[in-house]
Amino acid sequence: MTLAELIAQARTALGTAITTRQQEQEALVALRSDENLTEEAVAARVATRDAADAEITRRQAALDELETEQTREAELATLQARTTPAANRAPGYDQVARVGQEERTYRPDQDRRGKNFERDVAAAFFGDYEAQGRLARHMQEEHVERGDQLVRADGQQQRAAGTGAFAGLVVPQYLTDLYAPAAAARRPFADSCRPHDLPPQGMTVNISRITTATSTALQASENTAVSETNIDDTLLPISVQTNAGQQTLSRQAIERGAGVEPVVLDDLFRRYATTLDSTLLNQATNGLTNVATSVAYTDATPTVAELYPKVIEGLSGVEAALMDMATGDNIAVMHSRRWYWMQNAMASTWPMITQPGIVAQTLGANYATVYGSGVRGVLPNGTPVIVDNNVGTTLGAGTEDEIYLVDRQECHLWEDPSAPMYIRAEQPALASLGVLMVVYGYFAYTHARYAQARKIAGTGLIAPAFTGV
Repeated sequence: MTLAELIAQARTALGTAITTRQQEQEALVALRSDENLTEEAVAARVATRDAADAEITRRQAALDELETEQTREAELATLQARTTPAANRAPGYDQVARVGQEERTYRPDQDRRGKNFERDVAAAFFGDYEAQGRLARHMQEEHVERGDQLVRADGQQQRAAGTGAFAGLVVPQYLTDLYAPAAAARRPFADSCRPHDLPPQGMTVNISRITTATSTALQASENTAVSETNIDDTLLPISVQTNAGQQTLSRQAIERGAGVEPVVLDDLFRRYATTLDSTLLNQATNGLTNVATSVAYTDATPTVAELYPKVIEGLSGVEAALMDMATGDNIAVMHSRRWYWMQNAMASTWPMITQPGIVAQTLGANYATVYGSGVRGVLPNGTPVIVDNNVGTTLGAGTEDEIYLVDRQECHLWEDPSAPMYIRAEQPALASLGVLMVVYGYFAYTHARYAQARKIAGTGLIAPAFTGV
């Protein structure tokens, strides 16, 4: 096998390695958009992608070595053509062939506009080893004949072309691995709700609530009637809702782009999660803000020390509504700006009653976890905090947010186990070479099985000022 054939074989292997690596990266992006992904699955996919990277590096090194060897062979061939072996004795004058001047690789008298040179530059860029060899010989000829013009000893008039002179050859690189997804609030509160599988049929789920309880009482005297109250229930109907979004992409974008389809799909999943969570918090009539009983906090100069008793008042209301049905699994849901405002307060006092696992001199604890990772910290009485930026910040007077206090076991969310679903339809937009991508899912929810939810609302929760109080 010739050196040229080895180089062609190495180029093919490198191209295959690059294609494999792109496929591994697209698979990794698609995996990260899966709501049920695990760290082990991501680590395994990253390892596969990294192995593909290593294979590209190995193939590129092998190709570079062969191309360097080819260039050297071309240089030696040129050198050999310029030299004549020494003879033991000089031949006769008329027995020697002489050349007055060696012919240049690119001759202006034969190619006045330099088309052959330009053609070789383009061909060399695409791997034509013969064109690379001619360009190498041309550079050697230039250094021999015009070396003093190219680089002078004093360095003052050195002529050099920068990358701007080769706009078609210095190719910009796009770091597709580091694309920046559009930020989303996602679903911190929804992930904290009590999960249920959505029934496979029907657009309504119903819950029976006992609204008239039985009774007992002390018997007035022997053989007299005992207390009797007929039990009765009221039906709580809960609508099944559809959360969906779509995007139409050109086939060119999918087939000629790098990872376009996984990026778009990932963004649709982010919007789906955000809409679901925002619905649970803010939807008219049934959203948490509309079913929660308000605990007013009105203050023109609010402080964290003044807000905290309202939190305790709200939690007291949660337990009073549930009584023996309370699980004690209470949470506080608030916007990130409110959580950081509560952390900014400085104080010289601490609660009189300590709580399990809470240092008495602190007003709670920050777990230093990232947004959307679950519980962010605890309040002084040990109540976990869920930070969710789907909480409104234009409520009440226009700049207020709210703090929700609930027993999380009474925040019910029904979802299809496979939601969200993904449809990739090519037929509807076939005539325009379009591909329709649709993400959808069904869900139902309620916070109103018991009237237990509380919210702290009022002018004391205007846009916070971080003043240390």
